[in-house]
Amino acid sequence: MLSQPSSKYRPFPPIPLPHRQWPTRTLTKAPIWTSVDLRDGNQALAQPMNVAQKLEMFHALVKCGFKEIEVGFPAASNTEFTFNRRLIEENRIPADVAVQVLVQAREDLIERTVESLAGAKKCIIHMYNSTSPAQRRVVFGMSKDEIIRMAVRGATWVKERLSRLEDAGGQVQLQYSPESFSATELEFAKDISEAVMDVWQPTAERRMILNLPDTVEVAMPNVYADQIEWMCTNIRNREALIVSLHTHNDRGTGTAATELGLLAGADRVEGTLFGNGERTGNLDIVSVAMNLYMHGIAPGLDFSDINGLIKMYENCTGMTVPPRQPYAGELVFTAFSGSHQDAIKKGLAEWESGREHWDVPYLTIDPSDLGREYREVIRVNSQSGKGGVAYLLESEFGIELPKEMQREFGPIANDLVDALGREVRGDELKAMLWKEYVDRTAPWELIHFHADGVDGTFQCRVSLLQNGTELKLTGTGNGPIAAFVAALQSVGAPVAKVANFKQHALSSGTEASAISYIQLQLTEGRLRWGAGVDTNIEIASIKAVLSAMNRAG
Repeated sequence: MLSQPSSKYRPFPPIPLPHRQWPTRTLTKAPIWTSVDLRDGNQALAQPMNVAQKLEMFHALVKCGFKEIEVGFPAASNTEFTFNRRLIEENRIPADVAVQVLVQAREDLIERTVESLAGAKKCIIHMYNSTSPAQRRVVFGMSKDEIIRMAVRGATWVKERLSRLEDAGGQVQLQYSPESFSATELEFAKDISEAVMDVWQPTAERRMILNLPDTVEVAMPNVYADQIEWMCTNIRNREALIVSLHTHNDRGTGTAATELGLLAGADRVEGTLFGNGERTGNLDIVSVAMNLYMHGIAPGLDFSDINGLIKMYENCTGMTVPPRQPYAGELVFTAFSGSHQDAIKKGLAEWESGREHWDVPYLTIDPSDLGREYREVIRVNSQSGKGGVAYLLESEFGIELPKEMQREFGPIANDLVDALGREVRGDELKAMLWKEYVDRTAPWELIHFHADGVDGTFQCRVSLLQNGTELKLTGTGNGPIAAFVAALQSVGAPVAKVANFKQHALSSGTEASAISYIQLQLTEGRLRWGAGVDTNIEIASIKAVLSAMNRAG
């Protein structure tokens, strides 16, 4: 890297917009959404989708609620043309969905594009030519006037062929993009757009789409917003236009540029699922839609089966959704940190108790709205604390550890997880709990227990193994557990009393079992937790006492 990058690079000039309005506005509704997955996203793939894959994705996009879908560049290849024809001839396009096709301002390509649309009920012809100084200089070697003439000729060729589609009952909307708009002088972008408008003659009743792409991010997103507001304010016949955004992510701010562009007056957004596209990608349309959703604005798109959508996307494109991708990534609703897990656990409990509006720490939306399960939210590794361990055991197995026991088992589990050096599953945590508490059978092991009570006084008879030697004991107390503790004390066991006790059912049905948690205070003052599991809840409690004794050493 250069020590003085200014010797090679220059900042993007600010936009003269002293009375800009967009910073004080608030979004209140969703824009018109247009998916460009099948064209812009597809052209960025190392192995473009075949017709079958494109059909699968098209139907998935329709299911999500997209009413405008750019299906390809039909003049570019036979695959693109064939796909368009299959959609139309096999009646795969719902009546309320418009298919959009892309074409350069060249007559032969426009002719082929119109041929591909024969019989379409609803379509958008998207014509473009590039307009930035670098494109004019390096690619075309043309002046501004020559570039405008190119756009006007293209617009005229499109207009001359409209009757072939409209006379057959098709509804056609026209769209123009001054490609590389974000790097184009605003006055020139306005001039060339108005020149195309002069040919197409849009009205408030029959608006054309003016797409103003951030083809390559060359400035901060606030600059793009200024460009959009300047165009919306200065272009002629704004009421006859649908102003559209098409952002890329070269600077990592495609979402911000789109949201600020909407504040600046745009009506429509083009993007792809999960941001697939050239270089660093297109706008992730899922992110913008869900950002609206989390503020209570209905996005008009349905991502309630996000896992199914991801599976389709990965199968069709060969791409993968990064684990930290907003809303969709595997880990975006996941907490490994102990303090985060504790806050999420308490927040979810508050929500489930009847709170009116979602306000769970660290979770901007309810994962279940996207078809995710709560068990995905909290995952355990060496960075996790007692809260995450407890949540996983409870959510997957119904094991409700008492808070004091969580403080004891949490560090034990974390040490074991740390030794493994990886994330652990719920069943692995359960096995750790069983090994530490439930399966402890030495030096004390239960053979038989029975207790009878009259008028609040209980007497128990118990058979135990102590280091392999059988003991037959009796004891009396105000309950079965107290009677058992008295029996242990009669042979010098170092137990003073039961300090804490909790129990609950683990399952239902004929094989139902219960789990008991007991904290013993030993004669020297130490406290130890134990746990026992049995189909008989009284026996589970006796086993829990012995578990604590065995753990006391």
